[in-house]
Amino acid sequence: MSDSKPSIAQHYHERTKYDPETIASKNKGLDWARQPLPFKEYKVGAVVDLKPYLQEDLSAFTEEPHKTLQRLSRLLLCSYGLTARLPTTPPLYLRAAPSAGGLYPAEVYLLCRGTPYLQTGIYNYQCRTHSLVHVWEKEVWSVLQEACYWHTVLGITDIAIVVTAVFYRSAWRYEDRAYRRIFLDTGHLLGNIELACAFTDYRPHLIGGFSDEMVNELLYLDPEQEGAIAVIPLADHLELRRKLPPSPTVLASYTDVNYPEVPDGQLLGYLHRSTQINGFRQWNDDEFLDSTQSKEQREDKYNFPFCTKISTTTTPIDWGGVTPEGLRLPALENTILQRRSTRAYNGANLTLEELKAVLDFTYQPQHYIDQKLDGSPDYFVLDLIETFVAVSGVNNLEEGCYYYAPKAQELRQIRFKNFRRELHYLCLGQELGRDAGAVVFHTADLEKAVSKVGDRSYRYLHMDAGHLGQRLNLAAIYLGLGVSGIGGFFDNQVNEVLGIPTDEAVLYITTLGRPKIV
Repeated sequence: MSDSKPSIAQHYHERTKYDPETIASKNKGLDWARQPLPFKEYKVGAVVDLKPYLQEDLSAFTEEPHKTLQRLSRLLLCSYGLTARLPTTPPLYLRAAPSAGGLYPAEVYLLCRGTPYLQTGIYNYQCRTHSLVHVWEKEVWSVLQEACYWHTVLGITDIAIVVTAVFYRSAWRYEDRAYRRIFLDTGHLLGNIELACAFTDYRPHLIGGFSDEMVNELLYLDPEQEGAIAVIPLADHLELRRKLPPSPTVLASYTDVNYPEVPDGQLLGYLHRSTQINGFRQWNDDEFLDSTQSKEQREDKYNFPFCTKISTTTTPIDWGGVTPEGLRLPALENTILQRRSTRAYNGANLTLEELKAVLDFTYQPQHYIDQKLDGSPDYFVLDLIETFVAVSGVNNLEEGCYYYAPKAQELRQIRFKNFRRELHYLCLGQELGRDAGAVVFHTADLEKAVSKVGDRSYRYLHMDAGHLGQRLNLAAIYLGLGVSGIGGFFDNQVNEVLGIPTDEAVLYITTLGRPKIV
């Protein structure tokens, strides 16, 4: 660990850690009178109703513009659409992507260059009515290109999703620590977009490096309330003659080590401003290709001497082929729409094959190319994220903590112990941690991440962790398992108890178990 002053991202991470001795003093209670709405409303703007395009029989949509609108309708529904309405007061709407506390901080905009099926301009996705509201009708594409520093993919695509965050939606409950959850939630959404594009004939290209100020101004956002956090051009596989090659996704921001004393309640906003990109940047495709090749040759980070090693190679999950109605990957689409976060486990064991299948789908996308899934989906800084698995109840697998080595496709044991009691404590007393058969931890070396891409790495890391978490979610649900993400935990104690190296900052926890029937 360096003796130099930590950057603002590292400082934020330390300041927002949960600790057994201080967590009670930070619990100020919720002001229910100020609970924010989890969606935006527009009083003006032409509406494109997407509900008629949700029929299963695709033969009704063979002509344009209906064929393309049908694809966009399914893509948006499976990315962030409503999947249930609970009869609470006020009603609680559940969406395809999970969100901490059901707060849904993300907003989804669709920007269009101008096509036969959508006029040029800016659209906001209205999840409650499954429609697009045309909020701005003038040309926007050239401004988006400039804001993204002329990223090559924007030169050959016509539509792009822009994801923003309405900060107070999460900060209302989680205060300064909400910044972590906002980007984890966005990662869930990005995971859905990636997978839904596979059965709607698009290929999403992530762009995390852009001028925050320009994109915010383009969308007419109040940057104190809402900010752009990801741009995703959609390459149309039905129009392009060939698939576009992988392209760079990240640009570095500055590293802020000259920050003042920031009071509680203002830390989230200060960090977000510090992680913005200002001034001119330039993409380097050659450097990206060289970096990609070096990552492929790199070995797994941890290879503990004399540890037990368990192979995780297995038969890939079969997501289904094509239905008689023409729907591709029906099991995947149904799983996205049926996914729910599990509320309780019964404590029964998982099988080793189930755990292997979940890990395989999450970390080995190349095994799913034959099913027409993307074998190399976009992430931001995936090579900086590590995975550890605490095993409490998996048949034919010894209890303990394991490092998951994705390149070698094996679990490497680092601790020998049943951690059920400790996991209950580490997860802030949540029984999900105690009763799960396995608990997955995503971690990263923050100092290394900041040295590579600046304080903006904090955004990238959490979006990637959420993206991985969503793949874990979907694989588990398809296999009939329970699954739930946990963003609140005793940070330092996780490393101490489980034996995870202290340089690894814990980003996200996903619990896997047998769902309890209530």
